[in-house]
Amino acid sequence: MRPETRFTKTADGVHVAYQLVGDGPIDLVFVIGWTTNVDAIWEEPSLSRYLSRLASMSRLIIFDKRGVGLSDRVHDAELPTLETRMDDVRAVMDAARSERAVILGVSEGGPLSLLFAATYPERTSALILFGTMARFAWAPDFPWGVTEEKLDEEVARIDRSWGTEEYAANALRSWAAPGFADDLKKVAWLARYTRRAASPGAAMALERMNYEMDVRHVLGSIHVPTLVLAKTGDLDFPIDATRQMASQIAGAKLVEFPGDDHFFWIGSQKQMLDEIEQFLTGIRDEEAELDRVLATVLFTDIVDSTGRAAALGDRRWRELLEAHHGKIRGLLGRFRGREVDTAGDGFLATFDGPIRAVRCALAATEAVKDLGVEIRVGLHTGEVEVSGGELRGIAVHIGARVAALAGPSEVLTSSTVKDLVAGSALDFVDLGERQLKGVPASWRLYRVRP
Repeated sequence: MRPETRFTKTADGVHVAYQLVGDGPIDLVFVIGWTTNVDAIWEEPSLSRYLSRLASMSRLIIFDKRGVGLSDRVHDAELPTLETRMDDVRAVMDAARSERAVILGVSEGGPLSLLFAATYPERTSALILFGTMARFAWAPDFPWGVTEEKLDEEVARIDRSWGTEEYAANALRSWAAPGFADDLKKVAWLARYTRRAASPGAAMALERMNYEMDVRHVLGSIHVPTLVLAKTGDLDFPIDATRQMASQIAGAKLVEFPGDDHFFWIGSQKQMLDEIEQFLTGIRDEEAELDRVLATVLFTDIVDSTGRAAALGDRRWRELLEAHHGKIRGLLGRFRGREVDTAGDGFLATFDGPIRAVRCALAATEAVKDLGVEIRVGLHTGEVEVSGGELRGIAVHIGARVAALAGPSEVLTSSTVKDLVAGSALDFVDLGERQLKGVPASWRLYRVRP
């Protein structure tokens, strides 16, 4: 029987569809890739059996990301970023009254799950991944990724035949489940499913946005128990890329299965579910390392503050600083930043999402101009340690060094920030690699266009 579909409303007013199935001792949030429809997903018998088995060992939570399935449609130009999707996961967990859950991410749901586990360890008891990798686009240091030519071909195919049996049969044959390409029932279901999961425009836009995702630098910041599952012949996500990803997550267990099917519920279903059950059974109810989290650090300081202070005198300089601090604090509240320290004329703040941090930085450079001053801003995303209200770690030093290189009213970021804002419409100028004082290796920096 198909579970009841419920809706929760996010902080920005979007309705997200979700289902809650089973009453097991562990909450399991299933982040399914690309496009979904939580009603139509139960109409395929083998997929329904897979989900039912998951629900027998957990309290299973599945949902449609905003923009797809039964969740509110959004304009194609406003498709959700990874940051927004993390907010939606938390909204669904809150609606299901789930304080902490195992996050299961497959395919394009993998990068989101990796980022969520690193950013919110207090909400993540463990992480399970299947058929995914940390980056999707080809690069000289990532030969398993999709080339831009292949991306264009797939987007054109979606534009031409999305939702048709022609598209479904080609998808099954070329990457999803080759052994079922001639199964007329599977083809018909997949054609119906894709039509109900997303519009052609949304599918095309999501394909391009997914292409830009790169969360490789997040892997070292994951400190929850992690199980990585993969098919050795997966036609969509090469096994070598998955192996590399697993090797960079501390303590991750990698289990490989034979076969070339990318669809997680086809081939080795029982063996895979047995591995998941064994993993869930072995999870102990213990606190994550909550003092170590992935965060975006923001540093600001007033340009030529010494000269301005001398020109204004002590009283007027204090008044200007109070006005400056008020504007910055107001923006931190608006963009969900957390003030960590205010040293003289500068701020150190953290954000749980790089997009909010960048937009806060841009707003701040404009806001203080009314006071007759300019600020420089630097941002970096990395693992930080919170201890006694203080912030520690190499990420803090990198953020400070990036800020030191910024010019008046300039926002500079590390490449790690840029890699995490796919789909945000933020515009960056590549400044090349720079040496940061006291920080090993060189770092590629970017200037954010206002």
